[in-house]
Formats: sequence, C-alpha cells, structure tokens
Amino acid sequence: MAFSLLKLLVLLQLCCSIFFFPSILALKTSSSTSLLTHLPSLRNFCNSRRCPDACFDSLKLSMSININLNILTFLLHSLQTAISEAGKLNNLFWTTGRSNIIEKQRGAIQDCKELHQITLSSLERSVSRIQEGGSQKLADARVYLSAAHTNKNTCLEGLDSATGPLKPFLVNSLINTCKHVSNSLSMLSSPSPKKVRKNRRLLGFPKWISKKDAADGTGNFTTISDAINFAPNNSYDRVIIFIREGIYDEKKHQAVALRIYADLAALYRCTINGYQDTLYVHSFRQFYRECNISGTIDYIFGKAAVVFQACKIISRMPMPGQFTNTGISIQNCPILATDNVLSNSASVKSYLGRPWRVYSRTVILEFYIDDFIDPTGWTNWFGDQGLDGLYYGEYDNYGPGSAVDSRVTWPGFHIMDAYDVYNFTVSYFITGDEWLHSTSFPYDDGIQSIGDLILYGYLHV
Repeated sequence: MAFSLLKLLVLLQLCCSIFFFPSILALKTSSSTSLLTHLPSLRNFCNSRRCPDACFDSLKLSMSININLNILTFLLHSLQTAISEAGKLNNLFWTTGRSNIIEKQRGAIQDCKELHQITLSSLERSVSRIQEGGSQKLADARVYLSAAHTNKNTCLEGLDSATGPLKPFLVNSLINTCKHVSNSLSMLSSPSPKKVRKNRRLLGFPKWISKKDAADGTGNFTTISDAINFAPNNSYDRVIIFIREGIYDEKKHQAVALRIYADLAALYRCTINGYQDTLYVHSFRQFYRECNISGTIDYIFGKAAVVFQACKIISRMPMPGQFTNTGISIQNCPILATDNVLSNSASVKSYLGRPWRVYSRTVILEFYIDDFIDPTGWTNWFGDQGLDGLYYGEYDNYGPGSAVDSRVTWPGFHIMDAYDVYNFTVSYFITGDEWLHSTSFPYDDGIQSIGDLILYGYLHV
C-alpha cells in the first residue's frame, strides 16, 4: 500500500512537470521577449536623463515586474530607488564618529545629517504629491526634488575637505542618491506658461502683529539663531518669528548671516547686513518683502526659487581684488551702492550676477539700472564654469546702466518678451497665490507698469 502511494505521488509529480513546466517556460520566454523588446526604448528614454546609466539600471527592473509601463511608473520607481539609496545613506550617517571621518570644515557632518533628514522628508512628500496628481501637487513635487538635489550637493561640498576611512563610502552613497533624485526631477516636466497678467495684491500690515507689540513687546530669545533653532523641524504648520527692532550682530566677514532652507518661507521688513555671502537662499520657495540686504560680493546667492519685492539691495565696498555682485530675485527693489563704491566705480567693478553653478537663471524686468553697474551686465565665475545651460534675461529696463549693446554675448543671455516674463511671476515661479495669503504680507503679481523695478532670479544645481 505504501509502495502504491509512493508510486502515485511520483506519477503526479511527473504529470505536473509535464503539464505545467511548458507553461512556466512559455511565461518566462514571453516575459524575457517583452523585456528585450522594450529595452531599446528604455535606453532612449534614459539617454535624455542627467544620469543615463543609473536610470537604465533601475528602470529595467520596473519593466520586468510591471505590465503597464508609462512615465508615471518610471517616475515612481525612480523615486523609490532614490528613497532606498537615501536609507542606506542614513545608516552610514549613524556610524560617523571622530575616528572614521575627520571634518576640516567645522559642522559639516552635522549639517549633512540635518539636510539628509530634510531630503528623506522631501522624497516621501514627492511620492505622495505625485500619487495625488494635479498641477499644483506636481509643482510641489518639483520643488521638493529640487531641494533634495540641492541638499546632496551642499553636503558633498562640505565633505570635500574631510578625511577618514568612511569618507569614500559617504561620498559614493551621496552621489548614488543624487543621481536618482536628478533623474526623477528630469521626469517631471514644467507646466506650460499662462497668459501674462497685471495684478497687485496689497494686503497691508500683517494682522497677526499689533503695532503695540512691534514697538514695545519683549522677546523670548536674545538672538535670532536661538529663535530659529527653537522652531520645529519639518513642521507642516507655519512658524512666525517676530524680530524686534535692533542690531543682531551674530556673523562676521565671509560667514553667512542667514541661510534659509525651508519651503514657503517669507520675510517681511528685515534687515540683513554682511560682507561676502550675506544671504544664502538655499532651497525651496522663498519670498522677501521690504527687506534691506547689504554685502560686498555674492551677498545674495543660492538655489531656491525666490522673489524679492520692494527691498533695498545695497553694495558695500569689497576687499582689494574683489568686485560687487548683486541680486538673484528682486522685484521693485532699487540696487544701491554706498558712497565709497560710487566714488570708486572706475576701479571697483559691479555686476548684476554671475553663475555659481550650472542651470543658473536670473532675469531683470522693468528695472532701473544705475551707471555703477558694468556695461557688460554679467560676469563669469571661473572660465566657462556655469555658462552651459544658464538663462539670464532682461526686459524693458531703464536708467543709465540699462543699455544692452555691450552686454555679454553668451548663448544663455536673452532679451526677453512679455510672454517670457510670466515664468518669473510670483504666482508661477513660487506658486505665491497658493500660500502667501496665509502670511498677510503684501505682494505684487504679474507685470507692473513701466516704472516698477523688477528682477527675478533662480539659481539651481
């Protein structure tokens, strides 16, 4: 009886092998054939990404496990790969110590850790927004991915001078994460520009500040740094810091006076004084209204999508051998100079801007330009660095320094028309209509009449 049962089991196993194996073989053959058929189109798709090999290696796996292949499938899979790589990097950061990584730039590792947490949050929010769909959600996802990319590059710059056995592992992990973030960002196309409009939103003095409090109230902190550090990280709620009138001398010389890497950040009636690298508009979407910013060289810089309105931009006397360099995103803001800069304009060169990295974008619209600005308007960073892919534009400017006859002849420099301008309006560039009302700050949108001074900018890695 036992023998008969064993014989039956053998026969059943043989039958299963005979009848089911061809089906499994056919399925694998069909899947392999389908994959091979789509590989050339995938290769073409990835060739248009910034990191083609990383794109191809990650997405061919998506092709092998998905039936419906489209740009959304590729994008979400690329993001999941970026999140996976970021998770590996998170584990590496937990192992950092004085024995395996030695930083020459003080605070570089801690800065990397903080930026990495923002990156993880940004990647996860990007997935959520893309799955929800809609033009506004996709715009948010683009901002989050751009910030994640910026964070990785900032960390790499900080680690450049570091040493130790852990450094190459950290750098490789950062680069791998950055590749997938960059590819994901390139898969999100920008929305089409809408009709240019003339509009102004003047909401008056913010309702959440009484004039009595602004003049007489006492603060909870003695430094701006303490107030910022007290604010929660990655908060979904708006945090408002009211700064009483006074001088807050917290930075010197080339040290950054203020760095902002928060999304939907807005500053109103603040004065930020420094020398080189005064204001670092690091990432995300930012807005500045009626602020004073002063410095010598590169004193407004960064990779955020940022708009300045009704601010004063003041060039100070630089050190010997330096030149002044103004603006990235300014609307209705006069670019001024101190008396010693004006009196030495023949020897002290002043420019509208220069490309810190590739894909720099800065435009000046309906702007009064004084004659202390060099006739070439713009200058390079070092040789041809950053000239590839930049977009610098001017539109309907006036004043003694506004003539474009002697401007730079770079392919990326443009004399703009009205249609081009919309890309740099508050509503389009930083989606201001969606969030600025929550601040009660006044702001201008669209193109204003002749006489307004408008400069918008965007520096992006």
